[in-house]
Amino acid sequence: MTEGSGIDALRVALAAAEAKASRAEAKATEAEARAAVAAAKVSDAEAEIAFLKLMIEKLRRELYGTRSERKQRLLDQLELQLDELEASATEDELAAEAAAETVEVQGFRRRRSGRKPFPAHLPRERVVVPPPTSCACCGSAKLSKIGEDITETLEAIPRRWKVIQTVREKFTCRDCEKISQPPAPFHVTPRGWAGPNLLATILFEKYGQHQPLNRQRDRYAREGVDLSLSTLADQVGACTVALRPLHDLIAAHVMAADRLHGDDTKVPVLARGKCVTGRAWVYVRDDRPFGGPDPPAALFRYSRDRSGAHPVEHLETFAGILQADVYAGYNALYAGGRSPGPVIEAPCWSHARRKFFELADIAASARRGKNAPPISPPALEAVKRIDVLFDIERGINGESAEHRLAVRRELSAPVLADLKDWIGWRPSAGSCRNTPRWPRRWTTC
Repeated sequence: MTEGSGIDALRVALAAAEAKASRAEAKATEAEARAAVAAAKVSDAEAEIAFLKLMIEKLRRELYGTRSERKQRLLDQLELQLDELEASATEDELAAEAAAETVEVQGFRRRRSGRKPFPAHLPRERVVVPPPTSCACCGSAKLSKIGEDITETLEAIPRRWKVIQTVREKFTCRDCEKISQPPAPFHVTPRGWAGPNLLATILFEKYGQHQPLNRQRDRYAREGVDLSLSTLADQVGACTVALRPLHDLIAAHVMAADRLHGDDTKVPVLARGKCVTGRAWVYVRDDRPFGGPDPPAALFRYSRDRSGAHPVEHLETFAGILQADVYAGYNALYAGGRSPGPVIEAPCWSHARRKFFELADIAASARRGKNAPPISPPALEAVKRIDVLFDIERGINGESAEHRLAVRRELSAPVLADLKDWIGWRPSAGSCRNTPRWPRRWTTC
């Protein structure tokens, strides 16, 4: 073999090796692209599963009325997981699109719900891109506008701090030499240095967004404004005094109602070295379901325990109908001869239904597994009968008192009578320990 033929053979072998390497690289690139697309599909499926789980738990909370702190923590945790999975799914989607551009592999794009239009009240800043001066095809300068395309982008302007200087010029009279000057500007709080917008921000962050003052202090410091914790606390206390008359007006409006909805809920309270449980008492005046013209309002009271002395103190000036559960702390309000007037007990049908529903909850029983107690057929039947009353009430919601009374006498009274007969109700309390105590008056919350 000659030297020239050997070199040609080496060249052919080298070209074959390069072609083989190129094919292997193409296959590897295609495999990587397919793997990226598969990973994007898996991430999208995981995000969709997390979203559906969150929706299911929210629907359960709405349907079953669960308002426990444990359920809220579960929803918060599911939302955090959904955030992470959505971010990962978007990242994998973009990686799959970039990989699919290099090889002939079908890309993957996530299914997204339609984006809501931007709110109409937001100001629009119109940025016009300079139009072309000549035709891109023939180069002619004879262009005529036939329309335009608008692309909207939502933008946020970071918070800006400023100091407002109110200047009050002094003037002296050349005749009497007295000094004249405009009065000092009004401040929301005594000796106030914070403007009303800043005060509203501090209060909303603390009570609306549950951001403690120390976190607000740290965020303000990162923005270049150093405010101490005691300074912020002083402003909260001053705003409390300033808003007290408004609170008193709302409280007087609520307590002047003929009918109140009352309930309490647990509130976790941070204490030294542990977390204790307080109580938030809510009293709501809302006559809209009953055709009342007065505006609705809610009054919140707080206590460190659930003593019956608290509702007695809160409702010491109230006389009328109280719609609430059968908590024993309300019993002192129903006593005869009470001043300023009697409180009529109107126990809540929702609370009465809840105990039956716990015995008839098929979904909860399925989650408990084999050790779950069997579904109670009588409890399930009780739930169905009570739901008939709920459907009747929904149909007359907002109607006049006369119309609602007529419908209740015609439709609700027979259903309630059948329910009492079916459940084995007896007028004398205590005649049977398994017989539930039917209060003097039942109503829907």
